[in-house]
Amino acid sequence: MKIFLTGATGYIGSRVLPALTAAGHSVTALVRTDSVRGDGMTAVVGDMRDRDLVGRLASDADAVIALATPGDATSAAADDDFVGAVLARLRPGATLIRTGGIWVYGSGADITERKPLDAPPIVAWREAVDNRALTAPGIRSLLIEPGIVYGYGTGIPALLFGGRRTDDGLELIGPGTQHWTTVHVDDLAELYVAALTQGDSGQRFIGVGGENPTVREMGEAVSRRLGLGGRVVPEDATATVERLGEFGAALLLDQQASGEKARRELSWKPTRPSLLAEIDSGAYDPS
Repeated sequence: MKIFLTGATGYIGSRVLPALTAAGHSVTALVRTDSVRGDGMTAVVGDMRDRDLVGRLASDADAVIALATPGDATSAAADDDFVGAVLARLRPGATLIRTGGIWVYGSGADITERKPLDAPPIVAWREAVDNRALTAPGIRSLLIEPGIVYGYGTGIPALLFGGRRTDDGLELIGPGTQHWTTVHVDDLAELYVAALTQGDSGQRFIGVGGENPTVREMGEAVSRRLGLGGRVVPEDATATVERLGEFGAALLLDQQASGEKARRELSWKPTRPSLLAEIDSGAYDPS
């Protein structure tokens, strides 16, 4: 397939791009600078907010995979404009795969795609844009909703190493009782490839590997790597929000999920080491 990809230089996109080309797809990547090269791909310098450019690239593609986001207060408007530009030019029968996130479901001990949404403020805007894309007529539209993405020593889990060190141990993000549902970035990349060829239109797929450690468990592993003997100290939830704002409120969500639907319908098989194993191996140690 001819794929139009955004976010190819980002954390997830930089792994999705080689997964797509390895599967034999031809990729046109919209990038801010001409710094991405490789067999099977073409870089186009531009911005996801450029409606004319986005529309032209979409019109020439069999599928659009959207991973880019400003990651700031403009994200809602930018994503909505991007979807509008793609839908206006994507040919009938072509595919749009967008990227959402597990946070929209709020807290839950067994989160599936059937759970009613209960998004914290930081991602409350997603529902309207997601629904607009998923219900668009004449195209095949899917949504991938990753959990906390890890791998290669980066992503949100790296924040755990920045916790304040006290005489009693490493300070956690929040009380530590909350679970984070996780996915290795390479497993997630394979999910996009699977969805591209096998996913049914209008479907949401939660992208998680099935490991749901508590923040305390992760913090204890980090504490051991930092020479603190596994000792940790909870942080008051109010203090977390005061320190990190709406992002902190999302990190306080208590979420567990298996990603069973993606396994069943897309034959997706996440195989990489768990986040706890990655931390224990030293992959996240500060350089």
